[in-house]
Amino acid sequence: MEFIKTIKVNKDRIGVIIGKNGEEKKFIENTFKVKLQIDSESNEVKIMATDVNSDPFTASIYIEALGRGFSPERASDLLKEGYTMVVINLRDYASTRNSLIRIRSRIIGTNGSARKRLEQLTDTKISVYGDHIAIIGKPDDVKIAADAVMDLIKGARHVSVFNKLQRIRTILKKDRLKLWENET
Repeated sequence: MEFIKTIKVNKDRIGVIIGKNGEEKKFIENTFKVKLQIDSESNEVKIMATDVNSDPFTASIYIEALGRGFSPERASDLLKEGYTMVVINLRDYASTRNSLIRIRSRIIGTNGSARKRLEQLTDTKISVYGDHIAIIGKPDDVKIAADAVMDLIKGARHVSVFNKLQRIRTILKKDRLKLWENET
């Protein structure tokens, strides 16, 4: 099986994908059993897999996460079973440069407080980078976080969004307890 995929990333993220002394690149190649060609002129990362044990699809998502502003430590959640990433393009919701800045600011909050609170309440990792918001987590958690981000994009008050997330979190905990009690 031969697989080749090219991912374009921002110039300032190429160094993250390569890592200090090429260690991140080696990690990606060894973990996913792929070969990377990184072109720092065109800002393209080519992922090649010819081995049946290769996992080029997860490698692609992992590299995209690094390109979307996640550190390797935060992107490593994608190595866990059942974790995924969703990307929201803010250009779809912002008609001007000022509205794009306003939306990013609403998601980040003062000193990152809104983003951190969203992450805590949804058990996800969130990156606001450039014109995109990327969310890593379990599919149900990512959906809840993406819905909350959309509420903030549409202008909902932070307190309303956080209260809604807290209610959802409480309901989910109760449901898990019921399932656990039924198993015993």
